[in-house]
Amino acid sequence: MLSLSEIQSLLERVAGRRVLCVGDLMIDRYVYGEVDRISPEAPIPVMTRRRETAMLGAAGNVARNAAALGVCVELVGLVGDDAEADALGRLIEGEARIEGRIVAERGRRTTVKTRFVASGQQLLRLDAEDAAEPQKKAARGLIEALEDGGDGKGAILLSDYAKGVATVEVIAAVRAAAHEAGAPVVVDPKGRSFAKYGKVALIKPNARELSLTTDLPCDTDEQVEAALAKALGECEADAIVVTRAGKGMSLAQRGEPVRHFHGVARQVFDVSGAGDTALAALGVALAAGLDLPQAVELAILASGVAVGKVGTAVVTPEELIEAEMARHIAPAEAKVMSLDGVLHAVERWRADGLSVGFTNGCFDILHRGHVTYLAQARAACDRLIVGLNTDASVRGLKGERRPVNDLESRALVMAGLSSVDLVTAFDAPTPLALIEAIRPDVLIKGADYTVETVVGHEVVQAYGGRVYLAPLVEGHSTTAIIGRMNGQA
Repeated sequence: MLSLSEIQSLLERVAGRRVLCVGDLMIDRYVYGEVDRISPEAPIPVMTRRRETAMLGAAGNVARNAAALGVCVELVGLVGDDAEADALGRLIEGEARIEGRIVAERGRRTTVKTRFVASGQQLLRLDAEDAAEPQKKAARGLIEALEDGGDGKGAILLSDYAKGVATVEVIAAVRAAAHEAGAPVVVDPKGRSFAKYGKVALIKPNARELSLTTDLPCDTDEQVEAALAKALGECEADAIVVTRAGKGMSLAQRGEPVRHFHGVARQVFDVSGAGDTALAALGVALAAGLDLPQAVELAILASGVAVGKVGTAVVTPEELIEAEMARHIAPAEAKVMSLDGVLHAVERWRADGLSVGFTNGCFDILHRGHVTYLAQARAACDRLIVGLNTDASVRGLKGERRPVNDLESRALVMAGLSSVDLVTAFDAPTPLALIEAIRPDVLIKGADYTVETVVGHEVVQAYGGRVYLAPLVEGHSTTAIIGRMNGQA
């Protein structure tokens, strides 16, 4: 894999580079809400709508990811003549590093994918689209935009979502622009044949797409090697890299043996747009002068970060660096953060539409009651932050003989639980300052409290958050455990 210093060097070289992105455009709309009952009309969940977000999708998401990594992007695509086209135009205008060269076609619908999400999971996707090839006037507009757009570009990215843009004429114009600029063309393909893309630098299918175009299975490394050999023999591309989800990526270059790049196992929340992230990372890396194997390594790292988010997400340089650093840190240690680190994580979670929960305690000797309580706390939100009393704070609350375990030990044990997403410490008698800084959507305490006695309930309720009292397992407490231990002594 790329080292941390190589990633930092790459990100420094990216600044000021330019890429051209062309392909199908769409809006990815997300409707977030909560599900707590089944409809009496049919056996379907009833979602209470809380908020809605919209962002550039397909080729637009490729452009967003490339821009997030630091390059300047020229985006060429096709929209309809409807209100959604205007909304898409405003989304492009809101991106500082993206310049749009968008062609509108009369009578066409702009593609919109609307996803309904609750508790970080998609419940339904609703598509509105026209997938026909563009009419003559619109097709000519796309080709003219490409004829003017290749100059000075370090790479050209073609994102084919089979919505009509990637015609034979447009693909030829892409290759011509690349030849003029001396830039590689990287293609994210659709359809049963890669031959239509002609002589390009790289084609990036996923395993299902590679299997479809070759009529071969693509489960094992050996099967993928056979499919890549057949695919290269049936097209003119210099290389093919296949993305294989949790199995990483495999690269076939003409005249060289297939190389398999195995990614780091990560928790997957949403694969929407992960292929866009990989395409953008490949293009940015090639534009910055990396060789193809290094570009694949960057794409694996970037797409691994993307699948850990909800929605059509972009990946920033800071997140790439964090992800690489996390590979060298024990998973539990990576969850223990200062307040500044927690606030950065919360900002990213909220951008992904996730709800944030907070609970606190001494958690001195972890027992069954704690584990059950934290599992229930995590079920009430998408991400759970635990505030731990420092050793001095525990002594102030429990006496000079406590805590039994020091702060570092308690934090690492707590972070080792799958129900806990982040751990941070506080030295004050109460976590009020933490609650005011984090502003959790859900403030969680045990059912031995009332809402009115939970520290910070007024703060959370004032901005629309809620307090959740989690049931407790009777007969389990740190004090009781210590008492039994003393009795045995």
